[in-house]
Amino acid sequence: MVLLLSLPSVCFPPRPSLLHSTSTRMDLKAPHSEMNRSRASFPDFNNRKLPILLFDIMDTIVRDPFYHDVPAFFRMSMKELIECKHPTAWLEFEKGTIDEVELARKFFKDGRPLDLEGLKNCMKSGYSYLEGVEELLNALKNNNYEMHAFTNYPTWCEMIEDKLKISRYMSWTFCSFKNGKRKPDPDFYLEAVEHLEVDPANCVFVDDRMKNVEAAIAVGIVGLHFKNAETLRQDLSLMGIDVSDNVEVNQTGDQ
Repeated sequence: MVLLLSLPSVCFPPRPSLLHSTSTRMDLKAPHSEMNRSRASFPDFNNRKLPILLFDIMDTIVRDPFYHDVPAFFRMSMKELIECKHPTAWLEFEKGTIDEVELARKFFKDGRPLDLEGLKNCMKSGYSYLEGVEELLNALKNNNYEMHAFTNYPTWCEMIEDKLKISRYMSWTFCSFKNGKRKPDPDFYLEAVEHLEVDPANCVFVDDRMKNVEAAIAVGIVGLHFKNAETLRQDLSLMGIDVSDNVEVNQTGDQ
């Protein structure tokens, strides 16, 4: 069951209440044009539909190959992999402080070589939509909800986009490698709210990790703990969010 962590009832006002700040707006550039879509992609910014939906990606929208496929790629158990990999290299890669070449150099604590292209191919082959999620995203899109990715992930977001075309449903707006912050850092959430120019209570954040949901709630964002697509659909509906299916989903890979 998706766990809704918020006030007993949620009322979303018809218009966003703008936040004013003198701080510098975060840089949200990315190599792929599809990954540069932000609020400018949505018509009539001042009258957009609320709430705005923020989605974690890995194991919320997309199957995470790291836990399912990568240990087998290295011919290790997950326990063995955790013990021999560098303790911070992947986190640095997610925050954009090192590139994939440096990741390959640092990946193992003992300095053994990493088959970088093999690992990337393993990851890309393992990316897929979780069951029922694409249909839900399609329903939300067709009901005119604004959706943004809010994810701890490196530049390999591009591989996910290339395969699954996430940008058909949401913008790759908030990715850890772009601004150097990771969930559950509260500043990451606050910068997202500032960028969107809405009150935190006008955002709904969905993540499979409870600590990330709790961090969102701490800054005033409505939090949903993801378990599966069906229960997420039910709880969004209970919040008054229209998840009715109006148009058939465009299957991944269709032109």
